[in-house]
Amino acid sequence: MENIIKKQTLSYDVYEGCINQLKEQYPSLHVTTCGKTHLSRKIYSLVLGEGERNVVYIGGTHGSEWITSLLLLRFCEELLSKAYNGTIAGYSISDILKSVRLIVVPELNPDGIEIAIRGASACGRFKKENFEACKGDFTRWNANARGVDINHNFNAEWYKLRDFERASGINEPCATRFGGFFPESEQETKAITRLLRGIPVDMVFSFHSQGEEIFYEYGSNTPERAYTIANILSAVSGYSLVKNEGLYSSGGLKDWFIEEFKKPAFTIEVGKGENPLPLSELDDIYNKIQTLLLMGLIL
Repeated sequence: MENIIKKQTLSYDVYEGCINQLKEQYPSLHVTTCGKTHLSRKIYSLVLGEGERNVVYIGGTHGSEWITSLLLLRFCEELLSKAYNGTIAGYSISDILKSVRLIVVPELNPDGIEIAIRGASACGRFKKENFEACKGDFTRWNANARGVDINHNFNAEWYKLRDFERASGINEPCATRFGGFFPESEQETKAITRLLRGIPVDMVFSFHSQGEEIFYEYGSNTPERAYTIANILSAVSGYSLVKNEGLYSSGGLKDWFIEEFKKPAFTIEVGKGENPLPLSELDDIYNKIQTLLLMGLIL
């Protein structure tokens, strides 16, 4: 059977088409939405498995990092295709999906991804200010349609992060690293915090690119299990463990989840190079993190 998730640019129409095809081919996949963006694009969530534990995987937080969305869609397809009698790394997928419920948000920031891929034509009513913010070069656009970096918009020492931004000359909406005028100001941030507050979630994994790194701690709030889990993830992927610093020290999804729920959360920086990472590297990246993706459901 031909794979649905191919090595292709993930524009929004292609993205929705992939989700619809997955749902048609695998009726056990539950597809819903957890919100809409400022430009009314749907923020989809895909649910696999029927266990009592809930694990959440999130990709596409930054526009130019849309390769993370492809990776998560590919993992979903592999799990679904092996849900009855297949294995990954020697583990029975059927047994895993009986013990865990995986909720995947492949694109938290579909507006930003569409802008990074299509440029000004994807900006809607924000076209003029976004064009000025990036001087017409949208290739490294990471923010949402309003020029807010979603991973700087969470209520976890947000004001401390705001000081770091100001010290770096980031004072207004732009292509990356502007955390908004107050925490949880954005539709995308509200959508994911609402989802995570609405169900008992055991762990969260936020996938970004690039660096082949794993962020696992959040100061004194770091859960005891986090370091052990992070070491296992590092061992199976070869990715390095990194601690928060400076502009990466607070305000992120991982930080907020750890602070609010006192449970493990991880930021996984996939691949190496300059964003957007080329599609030619998709297979190598996936092969390197496949077992890491599986371990997130087991640990």
